Amino acid sequence: MADPQEMAQPHDRAGSRSERLEALAFGRVQGVGFRWFVREEARRLGLDGWVRNRSDGAVELNAEGQPAVLDRFVARLREGPPGAMVDRLEVRRGPGSGALSGFEIRAGSHRGD
Repeated sequence: MADPQEMAQPHDRAGSRSERLEALAFGRVQGVGFRWFVREEARRLGLDGWVRNRSDGAVELNAEGQPAVLDRFVARLREGPPGAMVDRLEVRRGPGSGALSGFEIRAGSHRGD
């Protein structure tokens, strides 16, 4: 019989247990193509989620996928695109919800969105 805890956790398309990543990027991350970079990296890695600018100058994102893939994603987030300078990346991880599909740029609370 399957473990009830494992049955309750969403699995990704490959059948592996999915994790959720919530992150805030601080530094020179607005006006430098950071959201587009995040979206393209997430799509390349097969992650689901979203990214948006915040009014405090940070970029917020949520992504779901396999833990090892999320590790690679976090490494790329720390680098950012040319012109960006990620001073700090706050990351929180937990079980995936399975509620996200695709990866999109959402409108944020920044006037430039």
